[in-house]
Amino acid sequence: MSSVAVFLALIPVFMLIVSGVLVKRWLIPDDQHWIGAERLVYYVLFPALLINTLSQADLTRVPVHEVAGALILAVLLMSVLCLALRPLLQGAFGVDGPAFTSLFQGATRWQTYIGLALAGNLFGDYGLALASVASVAMIPLLNVINVWVLAHYASPEKPHWRDVMIAIAKNPFIAACIIGIALNLLHMPVPQFVHAFADALGRSALALGLLLVGAGLQVRGLMRPAAATFVSVALKLIVMPAIAILLARTFGTTGQPLAVIACCAAVPSASNSYVLARQMGGDTALLAEILTAQTVIATLTMPIVLQLAMQ
Repeated sequence: MSSVAVFLALIPVFMLIVSGVLVKRWLIPDDQHWIGAERLVYYVLFPALLINTLSQADLTRVPVHEVAGALILAVLLMSVLCLALRPLLQGAFGVDGPAFTSLFQGATRWQTYIGLALAGNLFGDYGLALASVASVAMIPLLNVINVWVLAHYASPEKPHWRDVMIAIAKNPFIAACIIGIALNLLHMPVPQFVHAFADALGRSALALGLLLVGAGLQVRGLMRPAAATFVSVALKLIVMPAIAILLARTFGTTGQPLAVIACCAAVPSASNSYVLARQMGGDTALLAEILTAQTVIATLTMPIVLQLAMQ
């Protein structure tokens, strides 16, 4: 795949993000409207996209173990690296407990909306199926790890492990992936009009999800970025994809699956990490700065990462 093709696939993704910034600034500045739209995407539109994609995908063509294994190991290695850097970050940059949790979330989590949209733009339904497998692999693990880090370094009250498991079980993305895979493996007949309905919802999810990413950015926070922001950007946009690509190549993964692994590893961190930080005592101001910086800089780093992965 040429660098031109990668760039052309990225253009509509980041145009939608920029559109979200502009719409929030000039047309719909009220946060309550965006909160409602976010709930609609999170609980209805994106689950419909995942169910419809996975239920119809040819899973025999999807290297589930290679994709899931590379991304799970990449997340674990990045988590270990961040924890190992904790004393250095505290001593050199004065990163306290709440700030470390924001840096950690910024370095480990992934923006599902961008990952799925880009995978779909590059490789169609097959790319969406690969990115959906990545969702199944990473979302439960990332929730457990990040809740533990926040509880350990920021939260005055440590949540019970059962509460963490219940929160993960309630994640609509995970439930949607399980339903979609079950429908696929059990060969359950689904009427065509149901697929058409879910397809219409899914196509709405990608555009609206990216608009929400843009609406959540806080560009003013980039005027004087903190040192922790630079560290988190480097870890997420450079180190994480490098780890994932090396692991995938070690497993013998090539072609489109390798490109989707690189895509999922190279996207900015998840915007909903801000909600978790607010609930558990993380440094929300720093995290908003990290998310904005990563999204802006990813426009430059993602084409390079994807091109390197395809060589």
